[in-house]
Amino acid sequence: MALDNYLTIDVEDYFQVSAFEKVSLRCGWDERELRVEANTERLLSILDDADVQATFFVLGWVAEHCPQLIRRIAADGHEIASHGFGHRRVCHQSRHEFREDIRRSKGLLEDLCGTQVLGYRAPSYSISPQCFWAFDELHAAGYCYDSSIFPIHHDLYGMPDWPRFQSLARRNGDGSWQPSDGDEPDATTMLEFPITTLKLLGASVPIAGGGYFRLFPYSFTNWGLERINRMDQRPFVFYLHPWEIDPHQPRITNAGWKSRFRHYLNLDKTEGRLQRLLQDFTFVPLQNSVRQTTRH
Repeated sequence: MALDNYLTIDVEDYFQVSAFEKVSLRCGWDERELRVEANTERLLSILDDADVQATFFVLGWVAEHCPQLIRRIAADGHEIASHGFGHRRVCHQSRHEFREDIRRSKGLLEDLCGTQVLGYRAPSYSISPQCFWAFDELHAAGYCYDSSIFPIHHDLYGMPDWPRFQSLARRNGDGSWQPSDGDEPDATTMLEFPITTLKLLGASVPIAGGGYFRLFPYSFTNWGLERINRMDQRPFVFYLHPWEIDPHQPRITNAGWKSRFRHYLNLDKTEGRLQRLLQDFTFVPLQNSVRQTTRH
């Protein structure tokens, strides 16, 4: 019997990514060509054709500019979750700024879709031991789960020692947080869905989406994800951005070569690979697991 995996979409536009944050400043976003609405509409059509529902982590800025898009995502039966408001990495915000950001986004999304927003994902997976207070703020703001940890080494993000699969993050007496597999959810825990990695030759290989989906041949992605389901007997969390199916997006040429390589690599291959992925694996929104966990 096939496992239900988790498909997640980070709804942001091409000019809002962290890789371009030094050259695409917030003050200039309104002057950029807005492409997130059309790209997300295309994703919704692809998901509808495959009869798949997903979790959409929506940026508050996008929701404010494209409210009808958010209503359509919800009307199509997908889960609406929060990607924060202004796409600032957690490590670049004060605790007060983060509190305002996540509450503003949650309130806006709930007003638009008419249902409770349960989940949060930080821009660029930027919750780290240096800002574990983010879990306290998410808890206080009414979020039920987080999906902000990527258990790999990376120059912009990553917590390589975190478990590869769903777990509970538990607050310690000193204010730090650590994974705790065996506990029941309560006021001192946060349900965590890390981005899944493939364990290969003792290393954790990022394989479940984004630039890695564009970098590796689809045959390797398929093999690795199937191995996670079969060998680990666990579902994987997969992620994608609307701009990744848009090879004709405007080029931001004044960013560094590494950022441009990561962002523009194989954009023309993403849509076809996604359609194959949706045929080869079964997907559901993250809220399906959250509801099962909280019922126990």
